[in-house]
Amino acid sequence: MKYVSTFCLCIFISLGIAKAQQPLETRVNLLFGLSQPLFVDGFNIEGNFFYNRIAFDYSHGVSLDFTGSAITGELADQQLEVHMPYTTGFGIGYRFNEWFNLRLEPKWHRFELYYEGISQESQSPIVAYNTFSLGLGAYINWLPFKRQDNFLKGIMVAPSIRFWPRVSSSLEEDVFTYFNERTNEQVTHNAMEAGVGNTPFIFNVSIGYSLKL
Repeated sequence: MKYVSTFCLCIFISLGIAKAQQPLETRVNLLFGLSQPLFVDGFNIEGNFFYNRIAFDYSHGVSLDFTGSAITGELADQQLEVHMPYTTGFGIGYRFNEWFNLRLEPKWHRFELYYEGISQESQSPIVAYNTFSLGLGAYINWLPFKRQDNFLKGIMVAPSIRFWPRVSSSLEEDVFTYFNERTNEQVTHNAMEAGVGNTPFIFNVSIGYSLKL
């Protein structure tokens, strides 16, 4: 993908010029996403390591449930709900300054589809499959109490916007055709995107703690 190749080139160039720029603080962050427990009854943890201009991260989301207003389009038409047992992956990127960084992020996702309104424990998924996405994430790392001389100085708020387009899936040709018991017809499900409303876009705000090394 063209934009990914361009970003990779920018990373290599950035690695070469980072030493010539004013060094940034080395930090370790532990963050917890807010959108997961608030909107999809799940949990997300993220760890960052910032060394000078380079940013490394690993994040893992657990037990995300998309129901009600979170279901749109094809999923709503087929009267389905979505359970994601996990979404996981890492990132490497460039810090433009102490508070803003951009990362390239390969991610793996697991999707399980069920008919809406039925307990997942009482039925098997209609289909379960994996997807792989590769995209970009833009992050702000704000320390609102950085000037305090106590434990509050490490509290971090981290808004983010991410674009994670699906690259591949474990479904043959990225589709699954089945007989839908709710609509009483043969229908096709297209492999999902990992973001809001079955799109590649993800918006989140994380909170946690940052330590300066």
